[in-house]
Amino acid sequence: MSATVIKRLRQGNLMAEVQVKLAPDDGAWGPYLSLDDAEKLERVDEALKRGDVAAAAREAKVYEVMALAGE
Repeated sequence: MSATVIKRLRQGNLMAEVQVKLAPDDGAWGPYLSLDDAEKLERVDEALKRGDVAAAAREAKVYEVMALAGE
């Protein structure tokens, strides 16, 4: 049975929440992503790096992040 989780990616002031499924593994390595979900994460990350919000938004929820306090 797989579990659906949210993976967050951030590039600069853009953040995306990508929904993926973790497949269980009876061995020591699990749980793991399917190849399709791993490629989805990579596509969204590359779109964020390019600043292509529309491309990232096709596969994820995209947010603009703003620091409120800090150094």
